[in-house]
Amino acid sequence: MNFITDLSNSLMATMLDVLPIVAIIIGFQVVVIREPIAHPKHILIGFLYVLIGITLFLKGLEMALFPLGELMAQQLTAPSFIQYGNNNVTLSWAAYYWVYIFAASIGFATTLAEPSLIAVAIKAEEISGGAIHAKGLRLAVSIGVAFGIALGAYRIVTGTELYLYIIAGYIVVMTQTIFAPKMIIGLAYDSGGVTTSTITVPLVTALGLGLASNVPGRNPVLDGFGLIAFASLFPIIAVLGYAQISKWISEFNRHK
Repeated sequence: MNFITDLSNSLMATMLDVLPIVAIIIGFQVVVIREPIAHPKHILIGFLYVLIGITLFLKGLEMALFPLGELMAQQLTAPSFIQYGNNNVTLSWAAYYWVYIFAASIGFATTLAEPSLIAVAIKAEEISGGAIHAKGLRLAVSIGVAFGIALGAYRIVTGTELYLYIIAGYIVVMTQTIFAPKMIIGLAYDSGGVTTSTITVPLVTALGLGLASNVPGRNPVLDGFGLIAFASLFPIIAVLGYAQISKWISEFNRHK
C-alpha cells in the first residue's frame, strides 16, 4: 500500500513538472503559430508515456541506483575493508585505490551505455560521412569520464579544492581547442554534455555523496558534489585528444 501511495505521489509530482512544458508547446502552437495541433490523440498518448516513464525512472533511482552507489562507496571506504583488520594503519589517499578503480569502472561502463551519447555518436558518423567513427567517439568519451570520475574521487578523498581542478582542466581544453581539427571542436564540447544524462548522473552523484559521507573529515554538502563537473570536463579533453592523435596518425601515414 505504501508503494502505491509513493508511486501516486511521484506521478503527481512528475505531472506538475511536465505541465509547464506542455503549456508552453500548446501555447506557442495555438497563440503564436495559430495552427491546430496535429495528431492530438498521439501526442496525448505520448505525454502519458512520458509521465509514466519519468515516474518509474525516478522511483527506480530512489529504490536502486542511489542506494547502490552509496552502499558501494560505504563498503569501499570501510576501515575494515581498507585496513584488512590492521587498525594501526594510518589511512592515506593511496589506501583508497579500490575507490578510484571502482569510480573509473563505473564511469566508463555507464558512459558507454549512455543512450544520449550513442545517439550523438551515430549522428556524428552519418553527417561526417564516416570521418568520425561512432565507436571511437564513444570510447574516447568513456575513457574521459572514467579518468574524470576517478580524479574526482581522489579529490573527495584528499579534500583538495574543486576549482583548482576545473581551472586547470579548462586551460588544457582551451589549449587543445587551438590545435585540434576544427571539425571536432563543437562535437567535443557537446560530448561533455551528453555524458551527464539518465544513466551516468544518478550513479556518479550517489558515489560522490557516499564517499563524502564515509571518508573521515569530509562533508557531503561541501565535498559530495562536483563529480558531474569532472564527468563533463574530461570527455572534452579526451575527444579533442582523440581527434588530434588521429590527425597526427593520418599525416604520418600520408607522408610515409
